[in-house]
Amino acid sequence: MQTCGRAARNADGMVIMYADDITGSMRRTIEETERRRLIQKEYNKKNNIIPQTIISSVKDTIHQYLKDAGYQFGDEKSQAAETGEEMPFYGSIVELEKEIGKLEKKMHEAARELAFEEAAHLRDRIKSLRKLEIEIG
Repeated sequence: MQTCGRAARNADGMVIMYADDITGSMRRTIEETERRRLIQKEYNKKNNIIPQTIISSVKDTIHQYLKDAGYQFGDEKSQAAETGEEMPFYGSIVELEKEIGKLEKKMHEAARELAFEEAAHLRDRIKSLRKLEIEIG
């Protein structure tokens, strides 16, 4: 049901279910989806609404999330509002994933060198970036 709801957020969204037999769960999901679709179509018609998919870039989404989290932006860097610690601006999920990979390597290297405080600091940064990745992804 949840996956069907996600597809419904796109004007051209579609769900394809593969199975030998239609299960009770599938039947209930199909019926509920049809019921909701009918209600939405009636509402749209009554209020002269034409469904459209909202298109926003990943960069805009990341930027807005960080802004809401209290980061202030400059050209290439942002300043963490609470800590004053500089934090790079990630323009895409790919850039964010690359940074996480770099930090993981540094963390493992620090642990090998018995620099546990540095490794813990890097671990915490990785955790916050992974949280960001999940929330915007």
